Amino acid sequence: MTQTALVLGASGGFGGQMAKALHTAGWTVLRYQRGTDMSAAAQGADLIVNGLNPPGYHNWDKLIPEITSSVLASGRASGATILVPGNVYPYGMEPGPWNADTPHRPVSRKGRIRAEMEKRYRDAAATGQRTILLRGGDFLLPEAPQMVMNRVILGEVAKGKVTSLGDPDALHAFAYLPDMARAAVALVGLGQALPSYADIPFAGHAFTISDLAARISRLSGRPMRIKRFPRWIFAVTSPVWELARELREMLYLYDHPHRLDPEPLRRLLPDWRDTDLDTVIARHLQGRLMSTQTGK
Repeated sequence: MTQTALVLGASGGFGGQMAKALHTAGWTVLRYQRGTDMSAAAQGADLIVNGLNPPGYHNWDKLIPEITSSVLASGRASGATILVPGNVYPYGMEPGPWNADTPHRPVSRKGRIRAEMEKRYRDAAATGQRTILLRGGDFLLPEAPQMVMNRVILGEVAKGKVTSLGDPDALHAFAYLPDMARAAVALVGLGQALPSYADIPFAGHAFTISDLAARISRLSGRPMRIKRFPRWIFAVTSPVWELARELREMLYLYDHPHRLDPEPLRRLLPDWRDTDLDTVIARHLQGRLMSTQTGK
């Protein structure tokens, strides 16, 4: 029998990729309309995908708890499993690789907000609400201009520059969204084989900006140099620009080497394969560097 998923935020990065992956896997996909009754929309759904996120980090301390309350209420009303994309903010500067056993010791306000959000899902699972939290690093999606990779890191790649927001030799976790969505659908398919609260790291790809610049040079046949982003801009504009203020507190992630543990996903999905990193980067370069090759 065909299963039904209600996707929240289907026009966004994660939600959009989840809608595609679920459709490909044979699910009936319903797209939630913001402002309507979420619990009513969830009736008959087997899965609720929480792809909602305040744009530009706007008003996180108020909106994240509100979204969480609505999603949990919808899960209770429908009996659906909830799928949540987690991030690395709750870990702060803990040593890695990060997984479900890593303590939550956030060093930012947004990290504390996300840690509190996750606790609510974990507590709800203890009383019967099945939840899968699939945790990834910075999202990668070639067609999404708002992503940091597209907006900042590759912003001047056509000029032979790769921009670093911090230490160019610090390892950084990235999640290619089509892969993350594909993995999420496969995990949902495990059903009762997963615990009621499954906190699963999606390792994706981890690389430094120095590695990225070298890879782009090899793929394109063009020399690349690393440009340091002028962080003082965040300090100067923070009082009047909300996005700058919100991004400023997350800059530590571009200095603190980190990666997510690949082993939990490998144990659950032994046949799992990520899209090759050369292919992922080449897709990001299409339209930016005319001479980019596939890297095969």
